[in-house]
Amino acid sequence: MGDEEDLAHTESNGCMDGADPSIISDKALDRGKAQQGTLGSGNHFLEIQYVSDIYDEKTAGAFGLFEGQVTIMIHTGSRGFGHQVCTDFLVRMEKASRKYGISLHDKELACAPVNSQEAEDYIASMKAAANYAWANRQCIMHWTKGSAMKVLGISPKELGLSLVYDVAHNIAKVEDHVIDGKKRKLMVHRKGATRAFPAGHPELPETIRHVGQPVLIPGDMGRASFVLVGLEKGMTDTFGSTCHGAGRVMSRHKAIKMAKGRAIWRELEDMGIIVMSAGRRTLAEEMSDAYKDISNVVDVVHNAGISSKVAKLRPLGVVKG
Repeated sequence: MGDEEDLAHTESNGCMDGADPSIISDKALDRGKAQQGTLGSGNHFLEIQYVSDIYDEKTAGAFGLFEGQVTIMIHTGSRGFGHQVCTDFLVRMEKASRKYGISLHDKELACAPVNSQEAEDYIASMKAAANYAWANRQCIMHWTKGSAMKVLGISPKELGLSLVYDVAHNIAKVEDHVIDGKKRKLMVHRKGATRAFPAGHPELPETIRHVGQPVLIPGDMGRASFVLVGLEKGMTDTFGSTCHGAGRVMSRHKAIKMAKGRAIWRELEDMGIIVMSAGRRTLAEEMSDAYKDISNVVDVVHNAGISSKVAKLRPLGVVKG
C-alpha cells in the first residue's frame, strides 16, 4: 500500500530496526489487530487543505508545494496498540525505578537505566509501536488516494498525490549530537515534539537534503496547519527538534461545557469548512477555542531559528475519528 519513493520520504524509512513483537502483550496485540488504517479519537484527523501562503519559494518547490494547491494532511499514530505498550511498561518501569533506586517527582516519569533489561525491552516494544504507526498512516494514505480517484474519476497520474513527509511526534531515538564540542550518542525523547533535521543531514533523502527536513505542524480544524523546515540552530539548541502542534488552552471537559448550545459543525460550515466526526462530543472537545492559535506557536519556533516557515495550509474538509 504505497509507492517505493514513500519510504525515502518517511522518517527512518518507515521501519526502526530492533523491534521485538515477542515482548508485546496479548492485550496490546488484540487492541491493534482491528485498528490498522484508522484515525482514532482525540486530536487525530484527516484534512483536505489548500496552500494559502508560501513563505519560502525554494524550499516549497523542493517539497512540491505551491500556492493554491490542494493537499491532504494525516495526523494519527499507533492507536490502541501503542497506547497499551505504554500502559504495560509504565507498570513495569515503576517497579524498575524502585529497583534501581531512582527517585521520582511524578510516577509517570518512571524510568530505568538505558542498558537495563527493562529499558531494552521497552525500546524494542516502542519500535514495534512506531512501525505500526508508520504502517497505519501508509494504509490511510493509500485508501484516501483511492477514494479521491473514485470520487473525481481520475487516474493516479492525474491526481498527482505524493508523500511530502511522514514524521513521528511521540518517540525516543538514539542519535548523534554535538555536546560541548564533542559528538555524543544520545537517547532523544520527543514527546509532543517532532524531528526537524537541517539541510545536509545524512538521514534525509537526496531529493530534499539540500533544503532540509519537512516539518508538519498541525493546527486546529478551524484555522490552519503549517509546513516548516529544519534548521541548523535546532541541532545545537533543541537536539534537532521543534514543536508538534498548537497545544490546548482548555481541557476536553471544559471545551464540552463551553460548546453547550453551539453547533460547531455549522460554525465551521459558515467558514467554508466541511467536517465529519464520530459524534458531537468530538467536535466540542476539538473546537478551535480549545487550542492556542497555531500561527503564534509557529512564529515562536520560526523566530527562535529552530525551524523555518515554508507554507501555510488552510482546511477545507475535516474528518475526525
